[in-house]
Amino acid sequence: MTWFKLAGQWLLRQREVGLAILIVVISAAVGSIDSGFLTAGNWNDILVRSSPTAIVACGVMLVILTGEIDISVGSLMAMLAAMLGVMISEHHWNLGVAVGVPVTLLIGLLMGAFTGLLVTVGRVPSIIVTLGLLTALRGFTILMMGGTNIDGLPIGLTSLAKQGILGLPIGVWTAAIVIAATATLITWTPLGRRLYALGSSRHSSRLTGLSEQKLKLFAFTYTGFLTALATVVDVPRLPKIESGIGSDFELLVVTCVVVGGVSISGGRGRLVGVILAVVLMTMIRPVLTFLDIGEAGEKWTKAIQGLFILLAIISDSLIASRAKREFRA
Repeated sequence: MTWFKLAGQWLLRQREVGLAILIVVISAAVGSIDSGFLTAGNWNDILVRSSPTAIVACGVMLVILTGEIDISVGSLMAMLAAMLGVMISEHHWNLGVAVGVPVTLLIGLLMGAFTGLLVTVGRVPSIIVTLGLLTALRGFTILMMGGTNIDGLPIGLTSLAKQGILGLPIGVWTAAIVIAATATLITWTPLGRRLYALGSSRHSSRLTGLSEQKLKLFAFTYTGFLTALATVVDVPRLPKIESGIGSDFELLVVTCVVVGGVSISGGRGRLVGVILAVVLMTMIRPVLTFLDIGEAGEKWTKAIQGLFILLAIISDSLIASRAKREFRA
């Protein structure tokens, strides 16, 4: 019993190991029922589907590390997708990819900076700011699209998004670059250490001269840019931009970050856990499909995601409580 308890406590602290084991066990179990789940084609599809989530999760992780939260990324992605579609579609403005892509990235960056300014300079709680933006951006997207889909996207862009480079879609390559860049930032740069320090103790960070405003502004701006980047590489995979794009995406991203071991109170967490959580959360729908759940799969997917985030918050609370007891002792 003692060994079982110690093993459980170790897994709680080593979230990445637990997630990796869970991914392997689920894959083996589903693969034993249907070998098609273990094929390269299925895992390529999982990588493609997880790419935009991984890209945005890198930004949201930094926001949560500082003790804030951003639940507007799904609505921001929808608005950016609509704007990109309107700019490059041959049935709308037809400005071309050379104009549409840079403008979309710039708008995403500016929206992230705007969110950060409201939180830092305006001193409005991030949950209130991003909740308001979630509603406002979604409403603006509906007005812009008029409840219809946007088609007529450039064939060259859709072909690049699907075929990619060296057999992997451009979204997967982009996600790999963003993950590597974010890992370098938070591991090897003073900026990364300051982000962790700010989330660990705002009071201590102020005493050491760290700028809370600048750090949080960077985190929100980075998230806005990455949301735009994820939109640019993911949207062209389909022949049209649907009006419901980005729905529930913010819940998925926050779930991945928290399940990956990033403390919701800030200051603790590793990127490898977040990426493993992205893969795990992305696996849920294909797993249910291979298990032949049918139309109820979508409902089960959301229920399982909710269960995972609840378990993650509980385990995070247990770790924090144990750390306090050890400190007092």
